[in-house]
Amino acid sequence: MDELKQDTRSQAVSLSLETLKRLPEGIARPTYDRAKLSPGIVHIGLGNFHRGHQAWYLHRLMQRGLAHDWAIIGAGVRPGDAAMRDRLLAQDCLTTLIELDPAGTSAEVIGSMIDFVPVEEGHGALIAAMSDPRIRIVSLTVTEGGYYLDATGALDMAHPDIQHDMHNPGRPRTAFGAMVAALRNRKDAGGAAFTGQSCDNLQGNGTILRQTLVGLARGSDPDLADWIESHASFPNSMVDCIVPATGEAERQRVLEIGIRDAAPVTHENFRQWVIEDNFCQGRPDWDKVGATFTPDVHSFEAMKIRMLNAGHQVLANAGELLGRPTIASCMADPQIAGFFRKVQTEEISPHVASVPGTSPAAYLDLITRRFSNPEIHDTTRRVAFDGSSRHPGFILPILREALPAGTPISGLALTEALWARMCYGTREDGSEIDANDPIWSDLVAAAQRAQTEPIAWLAQSQIYGDLAQDMPFATAFSDWLSVIWKTGTRAALSDYLSRA
Repeated sequence: MDELKQDTRSQAVSLSLETLKRLPEGIARPTYDRAKLSPGIVHIGLGNFHRGHQAWYLHRLMQRGLAHDWAIIGAGVRPGDAAMRDRLLAQDCLTTLIELDPAGTSAEVIGSMIDFVPVEEGHGALIAAMSDPRIRIVSLTVTEGGYYLDATGALDMAHPDIQHDMHNPGRPRTAFGAMVAALRNRKDAGGAAFTGQSCDNLQGNGTILRQTLVGLARGSDPDLADWIESHASFPNSMVDCIVPATGEAERQRVLEIGIRDAAPVTHENFRQWVIEDNFCQGRPDWDKVGATFTPDVHSFEAMKIRMLNAGHQVLANAGELLGRPTIASCMADPQIAGFFRKVQTEEISPHVASVPGTSPAAYLDLITRRFSNPEIHDTTRRVAFDGSSRHPGFILPILREALPAGTPISGLALTEALWARMCYGTREDGSEIDANDPIWSDLVAAAQRAQTEPIAWLAQSQIYGDLAQDMPFATAFSDWLSVIWKTGTRAALSDYLSRA
């Protein structure tokens, strides 16, 4: 078998438009003429999730002969995005998607993206692309921590990047500054605004994107801010698909199926996209390929963010401390899995309403199966990344509801204590945890202080706001962190699981 895999790797076809017909049999590929596609969407943040989710939905429409005037132009605003641009342009912006399921693996090549603008200081090429009247949607996956929110959820007007963009609107640093500059060009030309579509894991993501753009515009051009509020649209949405980061194992997997792809994507066999139908210049008919349009996105968002995304944090910090490399391996650990199930059932589900087609209990069963998929090598490190954004976005809102309601919070407090212990920077076996947050050095310093004074962790007001003053939470957190330091993570988990 190893010899067969080696032979397949050596004969792998380098992915490009020219080689599509030479790909191995059984691999689906575009049936549409890419030369006849025209752009309708600029997408900022061409990571794995976008290509395995939104770009896939559009590709499916194109396979049906639809949406050929909605092709995607890729974009990035970070220096590292230039490397992704080079990789994708070298293979004509094609991507191999590999579906990983215990029942079997399948692969397809998608082609809904047709170009990638240069990544440059000042973002002139990106602004020009978004100023093109053919572009009717500008979408983003810039992570939940990328929206410059303060501890109250408002735009952080004091942030240096936001200050720079307000004072240098023609040469912005941020994606949002570039969007505002493009909207200014469209307004000045007498054209139409575009729809801003956030595809990040934020409850009310469209509302937050509107807040960011309008707030940023108001800092330099109040008339433009009013125009954006009146003419642009910002639909809220909920997105869901587990898409691991691409590493050497993923690159070897795509070689084994006979394709040489510099940027392959692996994903689970589940996708969901729930969207508010609020598009100022039309939209692709994504509902024809499985997306859901509804005026009640909030309920779907709340279920997914509180159960799946918060559940990821419940698992990842304990898993990192105990050296579990993937989310599936966390679910295979009886203590971690038991902790996950108990917190979900007793402390999270009471704050989640049913949505059409499923209840919190049924959704918990679904995500339990998904997280347990051994074929999905979703690393614990990836899920634990950027806790300074993910805990305020996913865990703390549940706490803020539970505390006045008097519902249980012990497991949520333990989740926060495990995060604080993880940010000390070592696992329980003494191995070092590499920097894994944009403010890692601050977190480590706070975690070191909290070893002897637990409340010092909650004093990080940019994360916890006034929660440090809530005595039931502060006491529960302090007690758990003390237990973890005295007797270890497993003892703390055992203690929690033994409680009625």
